[in-house]
Amino acid sequence: MQDDKQETVGRRDFLRKVGIGTAGVGATLATPLIAPAAADSETEDDKRRARYRETDHVKAYYRVNRYPR
Repeated sequence: MQDDKQETVGRRDFLRKVGIGTAGVGATLATPLIAPAAADSETEDDKRRARYRETDHVKAYYRVNRYPR
């Protein structure tokens, strides 16, 4: 008689192994994507200038949505 033992992997063991493999792949893929932050190119005068402009389409948005002025 021949002993045929099939190894079965339990659900929890399978999920552990998949989780460990996924974490390893994620760590190796994320490493080259990390880059140093670029310096801010705005001067102090640019940072302080007014950027908001109440144009015609902004006024129409306020009027349609009944925002108080």
